[in-house]
Amino acid sequence: MKTPTPYLIGFAGLIALSSLSASNWPQWRGPDGTSLASPGEYPTTFSPSENVLWKVKLPGIGSSTPAVWEDRIFVTCGIAGEDGIIAYDWNGAEIWRETLGPERAGKHKNGSGSNPSPITDGKNLVVYYKSGTVASLTHEGKVNWKTNLQEQFGEDTLWWDLGSSPVFAAGNIVIPVMQEGDSYVVALNPADGTVVWQVDRTFPVQKETGQSYTTPYLTTIEGVETLVIWGADRLTGHDPKDGRTLWTCGGFNPEDKAMWRVIASPGFVDGIAVVPYGRTKYTAGVKLGGRGDITATARLWERSDLGSDCPTPVGRDGKAYLLTDRGEIHCLDAKTGKDLWKGAIPRASANFYSSPILAGDLLYAAREDGMVAVVKVGEAGMEVLSQNEMGERIAAAPVPVSNKLLVRGIDHLFCLGSR
Repeated sequence: MKTPTPYLIGFAGLIALSSLSASNWPQWRGPDGTSLASPGEYPTTFSPSENVLWKVKLPGIGSSTPAVWEDRIFVTCGIAGEDGIIAYDWNGAEIWRETLGPERAGKHKNGSGSNPSPITDGKNLVVYYKSGTVASLTHEGKVNWKTNLQEQFGEDTLWWDLGSSPVFAAGNIVIPVMQEGDSYVVALNPADGTVVWQVDRTFPVQKETGQSYTTPYLTTIEGVETLVIWGADRLTGHDPKDGRTLWTCGGFNPEDKAMWRVIASPGFVDGIAVVPYGRTKYTAGVKLGGRGDITATARLWERSDLGSDCPTPVGRDGKAYLLTDRGEIHCLDAKTGKDLWKGAIPRASANFYSSPILAGDLLYAAREDGMVAVVKVGEAGMEVLSQNEMGERIAAAPVPVSNKLLVRGIDHLFCLGSR
């Protein structure tokens, strides 16, 4: 179903496309999968009425982050009980919408049937839903193909709402399914959705510990393109051409505890994975690379006094910024795990569910109650520049692109910036 009906609300001044930079945000964590945005003139103070270029009312619930490619903004959400995808332009006008079959609604208050973020390589737009549906569309909204992982490989056994986003790797679409019981990683052909490879990723773990809501990270390690996946008490590296395991790092649950599912993905800084785990209790540093079982040689450090359950760390230049669920920010030396400095966003009863994004020296962090903090970070410490109340629940990460900030709430998509 395509309906070019506008859902424009409020100010929507004309924005010349020629003035936009070539910046894109093609996947959940940005261009290179590290939550780093290009430096720019991004807004530092805003509200539902201040520095709003436009906002649109979304037709249904979703917790996914928008994807951006040049003149298109893509958002997944429920539409009249179906899995849906909508394309907007930079004026906030709806270009097209498509529905892709029955939606499976979310269980958690911050969850939905549209938790995974859409991804694009500039040609293919790929969407994935809690229903198991995976689909490829053109940027003009034509459905290229549609398939369903749960129909092919078995029912979803996650206790909560599927959250892993797909990634492009070695010319394929790769999706991890890490759940209770049989878990796997699958690669689909972008041309027709057929299975290129599927590998087992089931490990012997206690109840719920095998369940993971994380997203893979594609990088090159020692000249080898590697897909890094976190879940079931193990960080694993895979060859994206065939899915085979190159290396495995364990030791994240030495007492073999139950209920150690993971939500936050690792942060990646200079070849080091900063891995939160143990339900906010632990964080470890792992040097990526090697062959076989690298547990004894790759684990650089571990802390038992620091962690995050939902926010994924972000970092650069040897530093990792870890945002806890309660709003503390620790700037860590990625090689040693030691605090270079720490600070905090003023506390509230609500938690941080979305992951922070770093744009230059500005760190954007959205709290579930709708407050978006803008924090200036530097060598000496941090300064909270603003706490911006958006008036509705937020679970998606903000998207700084083209000198604008996209904020996806439970009801609206906001485009913020200077008029």
